Amino acid sequence: MAERYSSFESGSLTWLLQRVTAAFLVAVLAFHFFLLHFVHHPSEITFAGTSARMSQWGYFTTMVLFLVTAAFHGVNGVYAALLNQGLTGTQKTAVKWVLIVAGVLLSAQGIYVALIMNGIIS
Repeated sequence: MAERYSSFESGSLTWLLQRVTAAFLVAVLAFHFFLLHFVHHPSEITFAGTSARMSQWGYFTTMVLFLVTAAFHGVNGVYAALLNQGLTGTQKTAVKWVLIVAGVLLSAQGIYVALIMNGIIS
C-alpha cells in the first residue's frame, strides 16, 4: 500500500485553514446557488438586481468573505499540490510569492467590483 504524503502537517495552521475555508465555502456556495438559481431564476438576474442585493450589508459582507475565502483556499490548495509534487528551494519561494500576489490581486479586483456593485464607489 502506498504511503500517504501531504505537504500539510496535520494540525498546522495551513492544514486547519484549508479545512475551515472548505467548510465555509460549502455553506456559502449552497446559499449562493440556492439564492441565484431557485429564489431568483438565472434569466431574471440583472445588473440592477445584483446592485440591490449588494447594497444589503449582510449579503455584501458574505460575498466579499466568499471571494477572499475562495481565493485563499484555491491559492493554498495549488501551493500544497505543487509542494506534494516535490517543489523545493528557489522555485518553491518564487511560486509561493507568485501565488500570493495572484491571490491578493484577485481579491482586490473582486472587492473593487463588489464596492462598485454596492454603490460605495463609482
